[in-house]
Amino acid sequence: MHRLARQLWVAFTSLTLVASGCAPRQPFYFFEDGDLSHYVGAIQKLEYPDSDQPPLDEAAGTTEPLTLSNPSFDNVWEVSLEEAIRTALENGKVLRNLGGRFASFGGPRPQTGEPPVSLLTSPPQTPTVYDPSIVETDPFRGVESALALFDAQLSSSLTWERLNRPQNFNSGTGARIFPQQLLGDQGNWTSGIQKRTATGATWGFSNSTIYDNNNSPIREVPSTWTTNYDFTFNQPLLQGAGVTYNRIAGPDFFDNLYGRPNFRGVLLARINADISLADFEAGVRNLVSDTEQSYWELYFAYRNLEARKAGRDSSLEAWRKVHALYVEQSRGGEADKEAQAREQYFFFRGEVESALTDVYRCENRLRYMMGISASDGRLIRPSDEPTTARITFDWQQSLVEALSRSAELRKQKWVIKQRELELVAAKNLILPRLDMVGRWRFLGMGQELINQNYNPYDANNVDQLAGTDAYSTLFSGQFQEWQAGAQFLMPLGFRRELATVRHHQLQLARERARLQDEELEASHALVEAVRNVDTNFALAQTNFNRRVAAERQVEAVQAAYEANTVTFDQLLDAQRRRAEAESSYYRSLVDYNRSISQLHYRKGSLLEYNGVFLAEGPWPGKAYFDAHRRARQRDASLYLDYRHSRPGVFSRGAISQDFAEIGADAPAVQLPARDPATRPEPVPEGLPANPGASPAAGRPELLPTPAR
Repeated sequence: MHRLARQLWVAFTSLTLVASGCAPRQPFYFFEDGDLSHYVGAIQKLEYPDSDQPPLDEAAGTTEPLTLSNPSFDNVWEVSLEEAIRTALENGKVLRNLGGRFASFGGPRPQTGEPPVSLLTSPPQTPTVYDPSIVETDPFRGVESALALFDAQLSSSLTWERLNRPQNFNSGTGARIFPQQLLGDQGNWTSGIQKRTATGATWGFSNSTIYDNNNSPIREVPSTWTTNYDFTFNQPLLQGAGVTYNRIAGPDFFDNLYGRPNFRGVLLARINADISLADFEAGVRNLVSDTEQSYWELYFAYRNLEARKAGRDSSLEAWRKVHALYVEQSRGGEADKEAQAREQYFFFRGEVESALTDVYRCENRLRYMMGISASDGRLIRPSDEPTTARITFDWQQSLVEALSRSAELRKQKWVIKQRELELVAAKNLILPRLDMVGRWRFLGMGQELINQNYNPYDANNVDQLAGTDAYSTLFSGQFQEWQAGAQFLMPLGFRRELATVRHHQLQLARERARLQDEELEASHALVEAVRNVDTNFALAQTNFNRRVAAERQVEAVQAAYEANTVTFDQLLDAQRRRAEAESSYYRSLVDYNRSISQLHYRKGSLLEYNGVFLAEGPWPGKAYFDAHRRARQRDASLYLDYRHSRPGVFSRGAISQDFAEIGADAPAVQLPARDPATRPEPVPEGLPANPGASPAAGRPELLPTPAR
């Protein structure tokens, strides 16, 4: 009856499963109300991350910005160029840039109309002071990661197993040898250390200890201990052999996922670190360049404002005189003249408002490059005057510096060196794989693992296992094994290996072509920078003479107008020309100083030109300890002079940050002791030594907002 009920239950269950099919079913809940509205749209909600990151004080404490409607500020902050650059570097954890040639924040670039690359739109593209250290500590591409591939690896495992296994043996003869139920315990403890060497060899030392206890009747004693020590080595002879190859490719050079070469040796990791340093230097250089450019643009904004104010004041005075005559219906106060004077005044008034806004805008850009608050109740005003001396540069020396000190060219040369090393490693893959392997093993077995009495097991004596210990047997040296051999592997055709070599050859050719075009571009950019210096100086001379002539023209036309020999519109036109000449002079003077900075930028000497030098920070204490130990070791060693020297594997030494010295990778050109850029020439005729000594206005002062 019980069997029939069970059969019926199985049949009922099978029919139920067949009837239900494979469609998924929702579970049943007793207290379900069916309202799932709290899940609707939950994944589309915008949420803030759970991060305790307070806002920056300079950003959160920004006061109301200066505008035409809000021109009030507490005081004027006189800032020198040196102070501006120093502040920018002190606040330069993120190496800021203007994202274009003085493009407004969020606005398009003036040249292309494309949106500027800013920190908000592209954070990963903005360099920081942490980038070299991040590359250095990269767990996959860093130097320490590459060196870690040669570290000794300690491994150990311990397992314990309980045996309770039935066996198919009869109760007669078979049971005398093998039990029908095997009972016992097994333990296995293995430990070892393995070390890779720079030649590609792998050396190992390991120990294996096994405990075996079971009820087999053929055993002399129920339990035994077995221990052995292995000394192993594996030395590549062809592919993968050599210090050079292993320093380039590293021991584990194959990608486990795709089976393709993945070179990440210590030399390539070092080159990645040098590339990151070149990027860091370029970021610092760009920060200094944009800060200096912003500084001189702010200077021009003040000068332009002064020129527009001078035009506004003169036009206002002329309007008042004409308006007074217009009210009295006197000669010279005609309606057309009064309207013309009024239009001239409002024209200059609009120019003043636009120039004042430019002052606020340029001041804000300089604040951004300095890394300070956008508005804090102070108004920055440059305290340095632009130079009016003619600066000349030796062309050959400038060209040598541009081709040897450029951070971009040095970075590309590191990339070429990286491709050369990868090609060397790729050629090694064409060789067949031939490894020499070997092993030496010491064994020991006994009833116990360790015993105080030296009682080794003697294989020549029968039934002598009782009372022995494994380590006594091991130390007796009776049981030793060795193995020596060679392993050979070679693909027929080497299609992937030859394709890999060709791939790296093409990469090397591409990078060399890029370097040549980059050098060509650097030379063209240097030519343009030299031309700009000469052109802007000539324009500064010309515009200064134009400025003096415009001032004299206003005086002459004013006297002629009072004598009724010229018309009123000629006077207004002369006043407008004087304002334009004043602004044009300072525009060309600022462009001249900016072009000097750009020439140093192209020469690679901008940081030194502004007194900025890059230095490495402190190392960990362990590094100084190791360096001191190695220095003492070299001092105590015997020096052997082999009468020849060999250059470094891939580096020619540290670069120079001084004008008088060029890096070792520069072309063989004899350089003078000092750069002639620091030798000013006499001030040309008609160009004042102090640009503030203008015939129309002295030092630029921030005037109050004109009355409306």
